[in-house]
Amino acid sequence: MTVEKMEFKTEVKQILDLMVHSLYSHKEIFLRELISNASDAVDKAHFESLTRKEILEDEKDWKIKIIADKDAGTLTVSDNGTGLTKEDAIKELGTIAHSGTKEFIAAMQSKEVKDNPELIGQFGVGFYSTFMVADKVTVVSRKAGAGDKKGIKWESNA
Repeated sequence: MTVEKMEFKTEVKQILDLMVHSLYSHKEIFLRELISNASDAVDKAHFESLTRKEILEDEKDWKIKIIADKDAGTLTVSDNGTGLTKEDAIKELGTIAHSGTKEFIAAMQSKEVKDNPELIGQFGVGFYSTFMVADKVTVVSRKAGAGDKKGIKWESNA
């Protein structure tokens, strides 16, 4: 697998820092956000499979799995939803709140979000709550319907 190193943009680093410090007392929110993202991916794949049967790849049962490995100190959330291409990963994982960044920063500084951390998902940044609890975040994915094409691995240290 070819490795490419990409850096978060300055505004992304600023937002991550703000999130971690603003929501520090609500660390558990990361799990709900990951499950929500997995559910969205499964829903999208299910819908797309109605007109594009290759999305199914002989898989008719839509799944979200949560696996805790205490010995390894890892928590894995997996799904068989739409998956990501390299371009999707750069756009969705490498760019925070690609729409509404200013609104997000303002909201993060407000008392409303501090008291109701579940609101962060509406800004498209819920995935980044994983950085509140993890030393390293890894996403392994392959676009649904891509057949034998190689997938992607996106990794970042907190």
